[in-house]
Amino acid sequence: MENKRRRALGLGLLATTLILLTAGTVWGQLPVPTLKVGLGEAKNPGEVSALLQILMLLTVLSLAPAILMMMTSFTRLAVVFSFLRHAIGTQQMPPNQIIIGLSLFLTFFIMTPVWQTVKESAWDPYMNKKISQEQALEAAAKPVRAFMFKQTREKDLALFINLAKIAQPKNTNDIPTLVLIPAFMISELKTAFQIGFVLFLPFLVIDMVVSSILLSMGMMMLPPVMISLPFKILLFVLVDGWHLIVGSLVKSFL
Repeated sequence: MENKRRRALGLGLLATTLILLTAGTVWGQLPVPTLKVGLGEAKNPGEVSALLQILMLLTVLSLAPAILMMMTSFTRLAVVFSFLRHAIGTQQMPPNQIIIGLSLFLTFFIMTPVWQTVKESAWDPYMNKKISQEQALEAAAKPVRAFMFKQTREKDLALFINLAKIAQPKNTNDIPTLVLIPAFMISELKTAFQIGFVLFLPFLVIDMVVSSILLSMGMMMLPPVMISLPFKILLFVLVDGWHLIVGSLVKSFL
């Protein structure tokens, strides 16, 4: 019995050794790729310029979310939808992902004419080598600046011009973009808060009416929110609230 066990163990070790040797032989015949990362000497200035352009492109891509929020209609849309959710009192409904997604796609819809102008006036000529990189950047900035100037209040522009301590501009071309962007941001926030205040009024009236009815009935222990929430949702559905709000928001940028 003991001899059979030793014989079986020996056969198992022999088979394992043969399998390992076969696998090693096959693995040795397979080509193994190598990866090298390092810094080398550039042979001409063009290689350095291309590397710098790639570095600038990666930097712009890393700042893309901030650019999307600062220089487009995204801020106003997201803030207004958040105000709407709090005004109705549905807590986390619709979820944050839905609000951000809706704001994002509405931003694409609103900004499409601007981006189309950028493509026609800057991107296409630059790709066809008709204009230089500096000229393309200037041409791309013009429609974006025009959009921001249209939505920015003069009072906010004056504030940041004074804070930047620059000379009084004669026209919009004299206002730097770094001054325009924060002025545009606070103008968008002010507009969003104004719209949010208007949204709160009808739902506030419903809360007050329900609270008065419950108080007159002596039901002081019953939270008014539990009773008013269905009525607020019903009112919002009956007036087709999403159609009115989204339509008004989009028209406010036109």
